[in-house]
Amino acid sequence: MELSKNRTVRAVVFLILSLYALITITPFLWSVSTALTKTHHVDLLLQNWGIPPEPTLDNFRYLLEHGDFGRWFLNSLIVTVCTTVGKAFFNSLAGYALARIEFPGREFWFWFIISSMMIPNIVILVPRYLIVHHLGWLNRYEGMIVPSLTTAFGVFLMRQFFLTIPKELEEAARIDGLSRFGIFWRVVLPLSRPALAAQVIFNFMEEWNNFVWPNLVARSREMYTLTVGLQVFKNEHYSFWNQVMAGSMFLTIPIIIVYLIFNRWFIRGITISGMKG
Repeated sequence: MELSKNRTVRAVVFLILSLYALITITPFLWSVSTALTKTHHVDLLLQNWGIPPEPTLDNFRYLLEHGDFGRWFLNSLIVTVCTTVGKAFFNSLAGYALARIEFPGREFWFWFIISSMMIPNIVILVPRYLIVHHLGWLNRYEGMIVPSLTTAFGVFLMRQFFLTIPKELEEAARIDGLSRFGIFWRVVLPLSRPALAAQVIFNFMEEWNNFVWPNLVARSREMYTLTVGLQVFKNEHYSFWNQVMAGSMFLTIPIIIVYLIFNRWFIRGITISGMKG
């Protein structure tokens, strides 16, 4: 009886998860189908159950031959890589200080950082823009990268993970003559690969898909990122959705690659980081 009940529960769970997977993957499959469709056949997709009447790679070829597309992709790559690496480094520094260094007001600053997570990004958008404008960083990489070099969630994640690392390892390194930064760089960070992997995936996804901030900072087509540049193929009267969807494939593939590289440590980093208070 118990065995039959367990099988029923597993079957129901499997059915629910399969339905969820289908709902999740359907928009992506529709995007792929649209990207492989000729412009004059886009309206026929719904009638054809999402199967392109005449599959073609012309949309991808057009984008790669488009004068600005390569520059947009490069801009996205520069901004995303610099921001992701910067976030990983500075969030780790702040997290390590909050986890290991005794200083006045440490608990206050930790909870202050945590509370800032409740502030919607849209609220600080205007102050950030005014600061960037005052510094003369509009239409420059600095304006896209520097304001995003730290996140409250990243600091919290790294602080929680550092608390799980035995202090004895750091004490042994201090006896061997390493400085505080040397301990952080040579001992603590190498042990923090799971948490760093989680950060990299979250941050890469956020920055690679970011539209609002690059759209505010970039003033010329040469400084557009891929998310902003794809809007060129949409206008008031007609949108070339097949070309937009082809461009979205260039947005999706790098995220999949990054996840495949770091997923080995991703779940472990999230799990361990939530264990210590």
